[in-house]
Amino acid sequence: MSESTKLFGTDGVRGKANVHPMTAEMALSLGQAIAHVFNRQGNGRHRIIIGKDTRLSGYLFEDAMAAGICAMGADVIQVGPMPTPGMAFLTADMRCNAGVMISASHNPYQDNGIKFFSSDGFKLPDEMEARIEALIHSGKLAEHRAEASAIGRAKRIDDAEGRYVVFLKKTFPSDLALDGLRIVLDCANGAAYKVGPTVFEELGAEVFSQGVKPNGLNINEGCGALHPEGLISRVHEVRADIGIALDGDGDRCLLVSEKGEVVDGDRMLAFCARDLVQRGRLRGGKVVATVMSNLGLERSLAELGIELLRTQVGDRYVVEAMRSGGYNLGGEQSGHVIFLDHNTTGDGLICALQTLAIMRRQEKSLSELTAGFEAFPQALVNVRVASKRPIESLPALTQAIEKVEAELDGRGRVLIRYSGTEAKARIMVEGDDEDRVGVYANDLAIELQRSLGGQ
Repeated sequence: MSESTKLFGTDGVRGKANVHPMTAEMALSLGQAIAHVFNRQGNGRHRIIIGKDTRLSGYLFEDAMAAGICAMGADVIQVGPMPTPGMAFLTADMRCNAGVMISASHNPYQDNGIKFFSSDGFKLPDEMEARIEALIHSGKLAEHRAEASAIGRAKRIDDAEGRYVVFLKKTFPSDLALDGLRIVLDCANGAAYKVGPTVFEELGAEVFSQGVKPNGLNINEGCGALHPEGLISRVHEVRADIGIALDGDGDRCLLVSEKGEVVDGDRMLAFCARDLVQRGRLRGGKVVATVMSNLGLERSLAELGIELLRTQVGDRYVVEAMRSGGYNLGGEQSGHVIFLDHNTTGDGLICALQTLAIMRRQEKSLSELTAGFEAFPQALVNVRVASKRPIESLPALTQAIEKVEAELDGRGRVLIRYSGTEAKARIMVEGDDEDRVGVYANDLAIELQRSLGGQ
């Protein structure tokens, strides 16, 4: 299948709302395809659950998806705004055949996306996405429509938020509480704007909420995990013990310490791994992260006798490696931290709750938990490209990479990869000299453009 017709990227189908592929017509086709694929996996009446974040275009895609599913003879459950990890939980908890999440995560409101969960709450593997995509491109969806008497039904349920809140609270140790803790919570005007404050308040914390007034257009706008500046200011203002910043669909978070320091996913993985090791609960002796995670994480884990296993970028690839190897902790630098003992995907609220449990259990502040973590400077450069020729097929570029790696002499890394959702190449250079890695990254960007014909 040619790149121009490929629908699925790193995390589902994504693009600008009302522009191919994110159109009502495509959502209808995706609904038909997912219903047909999962209908073939068993007998009886099939149910597919649909959730969304707070984007204006969510209404458009939610109804189009529901229509497509019903047209194939499956029933639909609609839950409205719900974090992505909440949909993973609900898909399995309500014994649905599949789940749908309509969200573009941390992207601005103009974008939207559609991703799917299997009945066990895990994201679909590449091969199943390929089957769905092939079915859509085959032009044969109409052949599989249900007869008039077998058309599916759609209904909304009102207790989905409560189910997810109860589930989240059960992930927090029953012998601990958050009484006396002051928390600033930024929900990015996104999908967690209701469930987020409720969870922490019901566990006893004093919660100062922001980013909880979505209007369809302000998701991720100057707030949340992408823009922690306001959170930092509020933490200082109210003298909070911790700040928690979620992204638009609630599957990742960044933390802010009582001193106003931003704590990313790598730092969270480091202190969570240490806690699990101390309690004898880290499975497999490894932590899984992507190629983008900082070399500082690798060094920090090595001091604990833990190996870092790296995957390609994308939290679902982290999850796949965790499941195949039997590991229970993994994540991404961006704040997707996955606790497979609790949920099947990255969950910003669970990540925050596990951090708070460690703080309570060890009687330490967040800044004390992160003390001693030394991150290597990273330079990141994005280069717009008109084609995505394999990096290894560009000899001048590969020679330039080898030269930089030789100069880093084991004290850094070079990573060049193409974006799974955009016409861009992403260049990362890591080392112990911030100025030097910046120069290396820019030089490699120039060489990449030259090698691809000056695009």
